[in-house]
Amino acid sequence: MFFLKELPTRQMLESMNDRIPGMNVDVVENALITMRQASLLLRELEGYFTAQNFSQLRFLILMVIFREETPLLVGEITDHIDVSKPVMTRTLVALESDGHIRFKKHQKDGRAKLVRLTPKGEEKLLNSLPGYYALIEKFMKEWKIGHG
Repeated sequence: MFFLKELPTRQMLESMNDRIPGMNVDVVENALITMRQASLLLRELEGYFTAQNFSQLRFLILMVIFREETPLLVGEITDHIDVSKPVMTRTLVALESDGHIRFKKHQKDGRAKLVRLTPKGEEKLLNSLPGYYALIEKFMKEWKIGHG
């Protein structure tokens, strides 16, 4: 999460450039704007999912499983999402408890678990997508108007 509410002005960045040789003011300014906008979008998305009694992480896990169209190993899901293994494990257990996913032992490796969506999980994901995409589209249109 990016925490700066007020970004440095162009003048401030140019002043920093005088004191820090080699700083590219345009690049830094664009990066700060992008990070701030991404932070705002993530905050809006988190609010959207919270209102649905859900979370971005749960949504992303269901999306990864859904898009692959076959059961995935827990490690394969973890490879696609940037969270620690303990956080992933807790979230998968919660998704199973809510009836959104089901674990199945791998036929060749008894220690490995395959994860698949349940009909309830697929319904939850598909019901979340229209609002998710609408929020992103609205956000990007407003950002383009402000920076177009």
